Amino acid sequence: MRRFATVIRLRPEKESEYRSLHADVWPGVQAALKRAHIGNYSIFLRDGLLFSYLEYTGADYAADTAAIAADPVTRRWWELTDPCQRPLDSAAPGEWWVPAEEVFHLD
Repeated sequence: MRRFATVIRLRPEKESEYRSLHADVWPGVQAALKRAHIGNYSIFLRDGLLFSYLEYTGADYAADTAAIAADPVTRRWWELTDPCQRPLDSAAPGEWWVPAEEVFHLD
């Protein structure tokens, strides 16, 4: 199992909309994540920053995340959630959620 954490900004004027969307995540989006071997997935919010944590149990993360990106239901979901977000200033061109470095872990 591999752990991943990423960060992005939440647009303040979109917080209510973002919370509402995530209060009832579409079953097709959840199914795409599970097919991609992603579990124990959480998104946290603090001071305008969204922090995601997930656990990956598959063998090819790049292929599995590409399958998520190709999923039509997930793409429609992103059409609603992406306008709520803004990449960090440190994000590379075209980068959305940026990886966070693990500096400590306790099992």
